[in-house]
Amino acid sequence: MNARLLPLRSVPELARRRRDPVSKQALAEAAPIVDAVRTGGEAALREYAERFGDVRPEGGAGAGAGAGAPLFYDRAALREALARLPAGDRARLERVAERIRGFAEAQYRALCPVAVSVPGGVAEHQIAPVERAGCYAPGGRYPLASSVLMTAVTARVAGVRDVWVASPKPHALSLAAAAIAGADGVLAAGGAHAIAALAYGAGPIAPRDIIVGPGNRYVTAAKQLVAGAVAIDMLAGPSELTVFADDGADPGTVAADLLAQAEHDPDAVPVLVALDPRLPDRVETELTRQLRDLPSAAIARAALANGGVIVVASLDEGIAACDAIAPEHLQLELRDAAAVAPRLGHYGALFVGAGAAEVLGDYGAGPNHVLPTGGTARSTGGLSVYTFLRVRTWLRIDDRAAAVPLIEDAIWLGRAEGLEGHARAAERRL
Repeated sequence: MNARLLPLRSVPELARRRRDPVSKQALAEAAPIVDAVRTGGEAALREYAERFGDVRPEGGAGAGAGAGAPLFYDRAALREALARLPAGDRARLERVAERIRGFAEAQYRALCPVAVSVPGGVAEHQIAPVERAGCYAPGGRYPLASSVLMTAVTARVAGVRDVWVASPKPHALSLAAAAIAGADGVLAAGGAHAIAALAYGAGPIAPRDIIVGPGNRYVTAAKQLVAGAVAIDMLAGPSELTVFADDGADPGTVAADLLAQAEHDPDAVPVLVALDPRLPDRVETELTRQLRDLPSAAIARAALANGGVIVVASLDEGIAACDAIAPEHLQLELRDAAAVAPRLGHYGALFVGAGAAEVLGDYGAGPNHVLPTGGTARSTGGLSVYTFLRVRTWLRIDDRAAAVPLIEDAIWLGRAEGLEGHARAAERRL
């Protein structure tokens, strides 16, 4: 029996453990809730919000302090929450928001309209935001004001006109963050019922065009269920961190980084890929020491058991191991991290060098912290300003004589595919 906090693993073992982010059980439990809110609107939403403890019942037996707490916070309420925040806290939130905003604005500037000449005219694309976005921010075990900023600030930079945040039992810091982000309101509910409210509308919330943000398995299941009605960013599972380290890495720092990720969730997946065969034991010692006074030690211990240590014999083998895992976060604690970084192919976000701690990315260095998990970094990237944008194409024909080659090709293709109606419609342009 392996008694290590961070078990020894093989690359195939960890790569095989990629899980479907949506279990059949979660789907089965979320489906009737989503359907009830879709058909019942605000009344059904409030019923589930009260049942799951998001808000207390309005009046009735047992209603005491906090009874009838608002289910919806409008802009005025968010501004009041911001005004009540201590000045130092407000300044820090605003500073983090500005870094997120600055990075998103730089991403936006990297896009541009396109115009290409075609026979007789021009083909173009233009970039336009969706009109309405729903941003989910977890509020259960840990109220994540950082997720409010990451999602809502980015939506606003993209040009989204109508932004609502959903978060169960929103903390004052989360309400203030929503105000700083420029959100139109906050829904004080979580879980599948909140996702359904964002998708189909409830009370002051009009149906969203896209829903983004991290959440538990019921949130993720609901996002899958509503994905036919609205766009979603991704189906994210438990958080992941892989640290790729050599013999120059500080064991205490590696342990601290792994624990920071492990405390998110008992299902989180912290992994160490070690070039030095002595490093795992040194990190294990540090994990034991640091867990003694970590408030979230019980959660972190469970998560460590999900992850593991892979010892590799060479840099090339380590790179291959990291690419096979394709983690949400990949941290390089290597002597020549900058040279290794371009050789890595699959990750949600990369942190280059021991100074670039993953937690700095979590808390607003600039790039987004809503990232793909479960190996899906092989096929998709994280949340960004692009998530909220649509590329729309235009075709304009000004000179039909010059467009004859284009029209003739369309006629030929229509008949080659057996679609005579297509061919005839094109033929009328001759």
